[in-house]
Amino acid sequence: MLQYAGIFLVIALVAALFGFTGIVAGAVEIARILFFIFLVLFAASFVIGLFRRN
Repeated sequence: MLQYAGIFLVIALVAALFGFTGIVAGAVEIARILFFIFLVLFAASFVIGLFRRN
């Protein structure tokens, strides 16, 4: 999922370079949402992993 967030970030940067502001806004929002979903899933798996070890 972090890979998809990175891909959308690169798409946003390339679109910003060429001046496509509508595409940039959409790609940035998708990248931001995917990144936060990744963070939540990472934190959840980290906490679950801590409880399983004990």
